[in-house]
Amino acid sequence: MGRPRGVEDAVILRAAAQVMGRVGPTGLTLATVAREVGLVPATLVQRFGSKRGLLLALAEQSAQDASDLAGRVRETHASALGALAALMVESVAEMATPETFANHLAFLCLDLTDPQLYEQALAVHRAQGRAVEELLAQAAGAGELRPGTDVAALARTVQAVTAGVGLTWALERDAPLAQRIRHELDTVLSPHIKPIKPIEPIAPLTHRAPRHGHGPEES
Repeated sequence: MGRPRGVEDAVILRAAAQVMGRVGPTGLTLATVAREVGLVPATLVQRFGSKRGLLLALAEQSAQDASDLAGRVRETHASALGALAALMVESVAEMATPETFANHLAFLCLDLTDPQLYEQALAVHRAQGRAVEELLAQAAGAGELRPGTDVAALARTVQAVTAGVGLTWALERDAPLAQRIRHELDTVLSPHIKPIKPIEPIAPLTHRAPRHGHGPEES
């Protein structure tokens, strides 16, 4: 049976990402993904060949999505730093619970041991890094960051902190992940943000009291 029209690869891959978060590496099969999108497993076999082929396709799509996401958030935020915060939050949107975070982390562990999957995971990481650095460069150009800020070094720190926040959040579970990311990102960026020059208060106008009677010249 061929792939029904209207079910594009992108739809299948998004469904696969959602299934990954729910069931982890051991529960992910072509059959579970097929059920998610209303297809039969044979359709996915035709399209991707195997579960590993599906994972490779998903990893390749994720690298492209990381680049596209940066452009989308920039269009909807006047501030480059605002777009950066949105980018980092959106990048973990599939991991809204500790359980889904753990399942995606398990897949990352698999990526690190498989040469092809590792190359794709590295491509995703680098695509995100380029997006972060570009947004920071725009922020610096717009005067949002202090002059002389090392944008490349700051971009690496932002990525490292974001990755670490996920793990500490999954352990502590004291706030939504998006809130934790925004808080830690603010902490990282605050020393580099250019302070806003306070507006000098306008001196109050002095009004002369009206004169009563006649002055000497009128006498």
